[in-house]
Amino acid sequence: MKQLIPILLTMVLTVGLSAGEVGSDCTFKGKKLAGKVQFVTSFPDFKVQIVDSFPDLKVKKVTSFPSDCGQWQEVTSFPDFKVQIVTSFPDFKVKYVDSFPGVP
Repeated sequence: MKQLIPILLTMVLTVGLSAGEVGSDCTFKGKKLAGKVQFVTSFPDFKVQIVDSFPDLKVKKVTSFPSDCGQWQEVTSFPDFKVQIVTSFPDFKVKYVDSFPGVP
């Protein structure tokens, strides 16, 4: 029994540290990951880490009509969702791309 406790503790911590998975329908926690996004420093809908490899979502910044998966238009008011950029413990990881946004 004493050997089982450290193993279970390690498993729980490992699962807790990993980023969440974006659904194949381009949603996370029921919200579509396309649209108007506001970058905030507190009270975000999602915490996101910017990475160069192994992203959960590829994001293309657009200036209008952000309707497809992974297309984000930055706004300062009336966002579809709010994002906080973090360096650790993200909800999911994104990579900025110039083409082919969406779930990898």
